[in-house]
Amino acid sequence: MIAKLTGRLDSTGDGQAVVDVGGVGYLVFCPTRTLARLQPGETVVLLIETQVREDGINLYGFIDAAERHWFRLLLGVQGVGPRVALAILSVLPPRELMLAIAAGDRAALARAVGVGARLAARLASELKDKVAAAPAPEAPGEPLTVAVAGASAEAVSALVNLGFRPVEAHAAVAAAAATLGAEAAVEALIRGGLAELGSREPLR
Repeated sequence: MIAKLTGRLDSTGDGQAVVDVGGVGYLVFCPTRTLARLQPGETVVLLIETQVREDGINLYGFIDAAERHWFRLLLGVQGVGPRVALAILSVLPPRELMLAIAAGDRAALARAVGVGARLAARLASELKDKVAAAPAPEAPGEPLTVAVAGASAEAVSALVNLGFRPVEAHAAVAAAAATLGAEAAVEALIRGGLAELGSREPLR
């Protein structure tokens, strides 16, 4: 099985890249966000998930371990194949995907092509317990707190009631809690969350 490819990026197309490794071109299917970070002609390193099927061997490439980890988790949900999993990771990178699942934000999950309301609900339900054990996405300096309870949960609920999306509210309260400390009161977390959200208008 191929676990990693290092080579020159020959070209990119619709959801795929060709990586030249020692004169051999490997066709790799990737999320669009991964493709956006690759430049033809440059040396690239892709973590690979190899799938052997009756009609051939398919390679799926990812920019980091968190992205590949979530691809594997998504495939474990009934109704999610490689194409849908890539579509989800194309609109929700690991950090946003973790927050969407933790917050039960079905609307965010349903933004991906091929994900309807029923599948979005299944994703939020079946993967919620997987969030805490997932590797942290690469985002230096940005707090990621996904298991909210007590004051944090109340603050998230308050921001959602004000009209912000659950994933936005969750991320804002997580950032506020990282600054104010674990013992911060609900009111302080709400104020801190609103400050994190800045001047953005709540979604109606």
